[in-house]
Amino acid sequence: MAKQSSTKDRILNAAEKLFATRGFYGVSIRQITTEADVDPALASYHFGKKKDIFNAVMLRRAEVLNRERIAMLDDCIRRAKPNPAPLHEIIDAFTHALLNRATQGGQGWKHYFAIIAQINNHPELGGIIMTQYFDPLAKKFIAAIQQTMPDSQPQDLYWCYHFLSGALTLTFSGTERINNLSDGLCPPSDLYAVHDRLVPFITAGFKVFAKPHKITP
Repeated sequence: MAKQSSTKDRILNAAEKLFATRGFYGVSIRQITTEADVDPALASYHFGKKKDIFNAVMLRRAEVLNRERIAMLDDCIRRAKPNPAPLHEIIDAFTHALLNRATQGGQGWKHYFAIIAQINNHPELGGIIMTQYFDPLAKKFIAAIQQTMPDSQPQDLYWCYHFLSGALTLTFSGTERINNLSDGLCPPSDLYAVHDRLVPFITAGFKVFAKPHKITP
């Protein structure tokens, strides 16, 4: 059993690395098994097709990440009772697990966040995978904010979450865009400094929609 688990992990680790650097369509099962140094037949035996390997890669860390985020959110809500949780604490609870994993989780988590950035911009893969793995958590998060901002409109909160998702994707994807733009003033690798700015920025954005917002044509 230990050997089977080790083989599966090697396949997943190899696939994760290759998907992060080449994208889903730029990787073959043979390339994955070569990187993992296992027989190609073992990939089919343990997972099936390439899409099944990709799903397994996504699920492995999504379960961990979602569990940690839910625990932080629940703790935030519990500590605030009988009042609603403060908005900035809800935002911090939602984002802090990503910070922890990105800074302390090793290269595998960096690969995972790079894959998330890719699929968020892919109409086919992104819609299916994000719906399957992250929508229940997102709705729990939005519901908590609705309790904190009871006069807000649901459509505004969903849009705010959409903007938050984009900010997180860009922040944790590991690109050098901000470093180049700022001439080295804003290194993206300093994720603690990034997070210290991200939480108040997102919090302020949500607060704009605490009351019904009139759309200007």
